[in-house]
Amino acid sequence: MKYKRILLKLSGEALMGERQYGIDPKRLAEYAHEIKKITDKGVEVAIVIGGGNIFRGVAGASKGMDRVQADHMGMLATVINGLALQSALEDAEIPTRLQSAIKINEVAEPFIKRRALRHLEKGRVVIFGGGTGNPYFTTDSAAVLRAIEINADVILKGTRVDGIYTSDPEKNADATKFDFISFDDVLRKGLKVMDTTAFTLSQENELPIIVFDMNKAGNLLKVVLGESVGTQVNL
Repeated sequence: MKYKRILLKLSGEALMGERQYGIDPKRLAEYAHEIKKITDKGVEVAIVIGGGNIFRGVAGASKGMDRVQADHMGMLATVINGLALQSALEDAEIPTRLQSAIKINEVAEPFIKRRALRHLEKGRVVIFGGGTGNPYFTTDSAAVLRAIEINADVILKGTRVDGIYTSDPEKNADATKFDFISFDDVLRKGLKVMDTTAFTLSQENELPIIVFDMNKAGNLLKVVLGESVGTQVNL
């Protein structure tokens, strides 16, 4: 294994599968199957998941809702997704723990760094819900922050696109894919990998990011093995 401890970032929209909103149990089961392939090989896995399939704070604020209130609704949506993913992982016989940045003691542990590290060392998948616990920060920022806190080797951003392109490949057939790109080049070219706060935090802490297609079977294992899949962003 090239990476011993990873932080897997999934978007909430990824859980919709073929649906227009909500959670697709089939997609959850597929993700659980892919994650099991790497936990069976001893890789320590932490996961941050978004909430855009249920509610997105920025969208709510754009329609007149108070931004702080809207962001707290988004944080709760990530906990709902975390619970759904936890259930799917446990159905696949993967031990898990759900930790939340906001206190919901009946359904999730509070985020405590040392406890999270202990869970990882024991082979449990740790799902981090509730974002950073603060409004105005995205789950991208939460992913980078948690990755730094648990000393992850890499952030794996699982998307429906197989890497970073010069432009949106779903809109521009002439877009070309990068296999490797530096943090500086991403910023200079104005490419969208993560929000600026998250991306800068990753750069400052020399934490590499790999963007890959999570929906293609076997890709997650290939990335962890060090095969050339997706796009790697590093110094």
